[in-house]
Amino acid sequence: MSMFDRYRKPAVLPSAEQALPGREEKMQVPAEHTVLKTPLQGPFPEGMAQVVFGLGCFWGAERKFWQQAGVYSTAVGYCGGHTPNPTYEEVCSGMTGHNEVVLVVFDPGQVSFQTLLKLFWESHNPTQGMRQGNDVGTQYRSGIYCSTAEQQEVAKASLAVYQDALSKAGLPEVTTEVLMAGEFYYAEPYHQQYLDKNPGGYCGLGGTGVSCVL
Repeated sequence: MSMFDRYRKPAVLPSAEQALPGREEKMQVPAEHTVLKTPLQGPFPEGMAQVVFGLGCFWGAERKFWQQAGVYSTAVGYCGGHTPNPTYEEVCSGMTGHNEVVLVVFDPGQVSFQTLLKLFWESHNPTQGMRQGNDVGTQYRSGIYCSTAEQQEVAKASLAVYQDALSKAGLPEVTTEVLMAGEFYYAEPYHQQYLDKNPGGYCGLGGTGVSCVL
């Protein structure tokens, strides 16, 4: 796909009626995280919490979170759209409504949700709408997909705090969506822990340089 083709993708999310039909078969993924040596899929140990983040290309996003102490497991996938069990190519077409995301399973006794939010905000530019840097498309939008109402409340409060910091730095409005998580669909096996398998691989993440103090 050429650079120009990338810019021709839809800039708006499709409706459920417009979205691709998908399939019933779930993606088969490896049992173990290549870095953390923990299960890639649940059920996870009692006491673990989960949240899903979208902050651009999910290769670099996943690495950010598996490097964080207190994170039990991570996986890349798709959420926020309509198409059941989508493929990477379908998501990239812009016709599933999904976002490229990372599932973060963490131990709240070792790392706080606020710490993860700080990492999320500072690791990308949340003001760019349907893109992240040179990655353009609805699947690169900024999003926090929460597993509990309490998480959503804390995430919205953190958005307000970071918006204030960004505004003082002369940056525009945050475009991050903060929603209750729908179903998380695992991405293809080759995407899981991609930058561990390919250390020199592409990572398009870049923050604003503005600190998030929570």
